[in-house]
Amino acid sequence: MRSEFKSTCCYCGVGCGVLIETEDGAITGLRGDPEHPANRGRLCTKGATLNQTVNPTYRLHYPEKRVGRGGAGQRVAWDQALDEAADRFAATIQEHGPDSVAFYISGQLMTEDYYVFNKLAKGLIGTNNVDTNSRLCMSSAVAGYKQTLGADAPPCSYADILAAKVIFIAGANPAIAHPIVFRYIEDARAANPDLKIIVADPRRTESAEIADLHLPIKPGSDIALFNGMLHVLIGEGLVDQAYVAAHTSGFDALADIVKNYSPDKVAAICGIPADAIVQAARWFGASEASLSLYCQGLNQSAHGTHNNAGIIHLHLATGQIGKPGAGPFSLTGQPNAMGGREVGGLSNLLSAHRDLANPEHRAEVARLWGIPEVPAKPGKAAVNLFQALKTGEVKAVWIACTNPVQSLPNQAAVREALQAAEYVVVQETYGNTDTAAYADLLLPASGWGEKHGTVTNSERCITRVQSAFQAPGEARHDWEIVVDFARRLGHRLGRTDAERLFPYEDAESIFNEHRESTRGRDLDITGLSYALLDARGPQQWPFPEGADAGKIRLYEDGRFPTADGKARFVPIEHKATADATTPDLPISLLSGRMRDQWHGMSRTGTVPRLFNLEDEPLLAMHPCDMRHRGLESGDLARVTNGRGEMVVRVGERPGLVKGRAWMPMHWGNQFMNTAGANALACDSTDPYSQQPELKHAAVQISKADLTYPLAVVRRCANQSEALALLQRARSVLTEFPYANVGLYGRTSPLVVFRGASAECVAEADILALDRLFGLDGEDGAIVYVDAKRGVTKKAIAQGGRLLGVRLAGEALAETWLKQAMAEDELDASLIRFALAPSAKPPMTMVPRNIVCKCADVSDVQIRKELEGGADLPQLQKSLKCGTFCGSCVPDIKRMAAEHIQKLAAAA
Repeated sequence: MRSEFKSTCCYCGVGCGVLIETEDGAITGLRGDPEHPANRGRLCTKGATLNQTVNPTYRLHYPEKRVGRGGAGQRVAWDQALDEAADRFAATIQEHGPDSVAFYISGQLMTEDYYVFNKLAKGLIGTNNVDTNSRLCMSSAVAGYKQTLGADAPPCSYADILAAKVIFIAGANPAIAHPIVFRYIEDARAANPDLKIIVADPRRTESAEIADLHLPIKPGSDIALFNGMLHVLIGEGLVDQAYVAAHTSGFDALADIVKNYSPDKVAAICGIPADAIVQAARWFGASEASLSLYCQGLNQSAHGTHNNAGIIHLHLATGQIGKPGAGPFSLTGQPNAMGGREVGGLSNLLSAHRDLANPEHRAEVARLWGIPEVPAKPGKAAVNLFQALKTGEVKAVWIACTNPVQSLPNQAAVREALQAAEYVVVQETYGNTDTAAYADLLLPASGWGEKHGTVTNSERCITRVQSAFQAPGEARHDWEIVVDFARRLGHRLGRTDAERLFPYEDAESIFNEHRESTRGRDLDITGLSYALLDARGPQQWPFPEGADAGKIRLYEDGRFPTADGKARFVPIEHKATADATTPDLPISLLSGRMRDQWHGMSRTGTVPRLFNLEDEPLLAMHPCDMRHRGLESGDLARVTNGRGEMVVRVGERPGLVKGRAWMPMHWGNQFMNTAGANALACDSTDPYSQQPELKHAAVQISKADLTYPLAVVRRCANQSEALALLQRARSVLTEFPYANVGLYGRTSPLVVFRGASAECVAEADILALDRLFGLDGEDGAIVYVDAKRGVTKKAIAQGGRLLGVRLAGEALAETWLKQAMAEDELDASLIRFALAPSAKPPMTMVPRNIVCKCADVSDVQIRKELEGGADLPQLQKSLKCGTFCGSCVPDIKRMAAEHIQKLAAAA
């Protein structure tokens, strides 16, 4: 039977609606939900391939217990697993106190999952040691909103993008990190050619390409920029004095500070022209509607809270808030980081935006839960939590739906902490993450398409998520695991109220309790229910009982959730990055996202086509910095500082200022032989948000003299075979000074391995590599050996198709072999050229331009269909191009029109 279920994309915080198509309980496809307010049917490349991530190869199917860390897991029953976990946690708590255990959870959980984790720690155990990976992405946005506006409530909606006259993008690259938001920006520009777009970012990003003004500020100089803009606003009479007087406090104190931030002084701090600062301020202040969009570039800083406050100040000073097209809009990094914030999923928060430090708030939650008290002692935030594991202050940790061994800064310290921990539980969908290797107990959890509950996106919109198909094996929903564990733990702790505290039989009952906790709060959702969300679709909060709808934007009346009802200006000053560059560490290493990958790639890294744009770790550098180090594009470089090191290929990339390098943060030990950029990242934290400075690290870069290259390209029959081979190939990454492995392909999935050594690799090691990749046979083999140069190559063909190639000592052909093998473009008579020492293919390969990035459809494919008589609807049906984000539809229409003209001319 065919069915369709409503869900959401599980990547960024845009919260795109997805319709999952199933037949007889198995997923058959997906499409964007045309009725969902976040995306109106659009999806990005990652969302468009979610159905391709539903593969059981790396999934956890049943609980596993390990005798030793990193060893093979032994299958155990759920009762045995949860009894052991309850015994260990109870014994630790009874001997060392409740603060000797901790929970580290995730912005990819459902709100209901988050709620029961929070209640387990703060209500049953009596510890506030529950934190989340949202600490790494959004906690400075939380603190910034609270310091200035009084509550963690983004005041804007996506509709404001279309209504804006000026859009100020700071520390964000929505073209890559939030593609559907960027589509809205493109729509706004198309509808209003006079729209001004300002982008402040240390590098010229993809988003900056459409900017009217790009401000390539020095890393860490955001506050100076914002204070300098405010200086101009004040000096040129662009401050809304009436709004400031009626609806804010603290302006005079800040105005005294920004007197010292003249354009010339700020220009020197930021490294940009003074005229550009003045222009940005004038556009922002003179506009009828100025909207700011910002994300990790502001948040992931040792002064991220004040970065956020600085940009909010510009809105308060000009009255650009609470009206269409205006306001400070923090773009959320994860699909349900907002939901976690709503239930108090951070170590300093409580349910419904209550503060742990507030005795009245603690008493309110205690009454709601029916317990004597909520502990007053602040819990450990993410970085401090793992530091406490290392020192032994925290002895047992439960990690759910996140991969801190890849995502936290200063990776060496994180791994040491988990190795030192007495007991580690990992509740996960995937069993091959870096963190899973440190687990004493692995618990299988449901994943995308299997989960149910609610999520909240960046614009405060709550979506009801339906389960479309069953989780594999014995995997359970996260909330079910927590509730079962809580009851068992409560019994061992002598808590007779455990069953009463955790009576839930379904996710809806958890949602209803969470809903009641919001009554009278700024995020009041007492008017919502599962039934209403199912009937009317996603709704924005607040949505109190008796309301007909939620609020599109907040603070329209100029009243804020503070003691006096006024927003607050915060006295802020410029501070340098925590990691300062020095003669020994002269390069600022910046990190960010790739368009087609997500976090540590445990999900997106299973889809071959998502590697086609960027298929290996690459460090982007300024050409002057490369020449100074004797580097050329394609060379290998060693990147080091006191926290870690990596060897990575370098490339000259436009958009970087001298002294700055850039690398995506996704790459880690699953795909390369080091922990990647986060191994070098700074773990200094913001004093208010406790968010670490992941965005910037001071490093040294030098040429790596690894002159003996290796490459293997191996075709696989299907995705499952490719994933199994990829997992086996990971076992040899550490055997080479430089190595990475990944996927590639469209028609045929490939596994691609690259390595390098300072000397010739021993023959026995090359033979072992051949065996690993199934290239050790002689049937269909072509071999080339140059013993004098240490070059040895091998190709195997089957049925006139190239199965695989191994290149050692010279590997130039790897660059074109990937496409030729992925597209079956290598004629049987030309297979011998696979061993030729050339980066150019032996035939005229048809150049391909990807027209539809979401569906990975090239111009060659579209023209072939057009020649067969297809029109736009038929193209959309057969190739799926133009059915996701929609940005390629004009190009497809143009190609169709050109084809018709060509036919007419030939007639």
